[in-house]
Amino acid sequence: MRISVYVPFAVSAVLAVLGPRLAHRLPPRRAAWALVCAALVTTAGWLGALALLAFTAFARIPEIAEEGAWSVAVLSAVEPVRLFVGVAGVAGLLAACTGLAVSCVRQVRAVLRVRRECARLPGDGELAVLDDASPEAFALPGGLRRPGRIVVSRGMLSCLDGREREALLAHERAHLRGRHHLFQAVWRLSAAANPMLRPLAGSGCYVLERWADEEAADRVGDRSVVARAVARAALAASGAPHRSLAATGGAVPRRVKALLAAPPRQRRLPLPLLAGGLLLALCCGSLADATMDNEEIVETAMYAACAPAVPAAHIAHHGDLECRRPRDMPLRQKGRDTGAGGSQVGDLHQHLPGYLTRDCELLKP
Repeated sequence: MRISVYVPFAVSAVLAVLGPRLAHRLPPRRAAWALVCAALVTTAGWLGALALLAFTAFARIPEIAEEGAWSVAVLSAVEPVRLFVGVAGVAGLLAACTGLAVSCVRQVRAVLRVRRECARLPGDGELAVLDDASPEAFALPGGLRRPGRIVVSRGMLSCLDGREREALLAHERAHLRGRHHLFQAVWRLSAAANPMLRPLAGSGCYVLERWADEEAADRVGDRSVVARAVARAALAASGAPHRSLAATGGAVPRRVKALLAAPPRQRRLPLPLLAGGLLLALCCGSLADATMDNEEIVETAMYAACAPAVPAAHIAHHGDLECRRPRDMPLRQKGRDTGAGGSQVGDLHQHLPGYLTRDCELLKP
C-alpha cells in the first residue's frame, strides 16, 4: 500500500510516452488492439488506485468508521497514506468520474446523430453518393442489426480516377468491417477518465487510418494507388470540416510515406508488445497488492475497536510495525453483539488481548 497504490499512475505516465512510439513500430492492426487493451487496463488501474486513496480519506470520518465498526485512531496510526493524499484521491476520483460521465453522454449523442444521418441518406445500399460539390468521404457506422454506410460526395469522386475511387471505397469499408468506431469510443472514454492517456488516443486515430490503408492496399493490390488516393483526397478536402473515420484523417504525409514503403512485417511476439504486456501486468499486480494491504489495515482497525483497553497512543507509537489479524480470530459481526451470558463482542473483549499480545507487535512492551 505504501508504494504499490501509486504504480498505476506511473504506468499511465510511461504509456503516455511510449504509446505513440509503439503505434508506429507495430503493424497497424496489432498496434490498435495493443493500444485499446492498454487503455482499458490502465484506466481500470487508474480508477482503482484513486478509489483506494479516496477510501483512506473517507475511512477517517467518524460517522463512516462507526458504521464500519473500526477505530479511526488505529486506522490513522497504521495507514501509510497521509490524509492530504487521500483528499487528493477523492478530488481525482470525482474528476475522473465526471469526465467519464460527460464523455459517455457525448458518445451517446454522437451515436444518435449518426443514426439520424444514416436515415436521411439517399438510397438503402452501402454506398451513398451526395450531390455536393464539396469533396467529402467518410464512413457512418451502423448498429448491431443495421450495417454502416459509406458516404462520398460528387466533388470527391470527380477528384479521383477509377482505381483511386476503388481504393477510397476499400479504405472506408475497412473502417466499417473492423468496427473502428468502437476503438475510438474506448480511447475517448479512457482519455476522459485518465488525462494522461490523451496521447494514446491521438496515436490510436492514426493507427486506425493506417489499418484501413493496409487493408485497402491488399484489396486493390497496388500500394501506390492507395497512396495517391489518400493524398489527392486530403488535398481536395483540405478546407472541409474534419469527420471521424474519414479517408483524409490522421497524419496524411506519414500515411503516404508508409504506403510507398514496404508492407509492415508481421512478427509473432515483438519486443514492444511484450514490454507493454509486462507493464500492464505490473499495474494489475500492484493494484491487487494494494487492495490486500488496505483490507488488512481495515481489519486491524476493526479488531482494535473491539478492545477499548488498547491505548491509541501506544498503537500510534508503534504504527510502523506490522499488525495482522490472527487466522483463528473470529470477525466481528455487526448486529450480533447483544444477548445475555455469551455475546460475541463480549467473547472478543475477553480473548482479544490474548490474541493481540501473542500475534500483534503493537502490544509488545
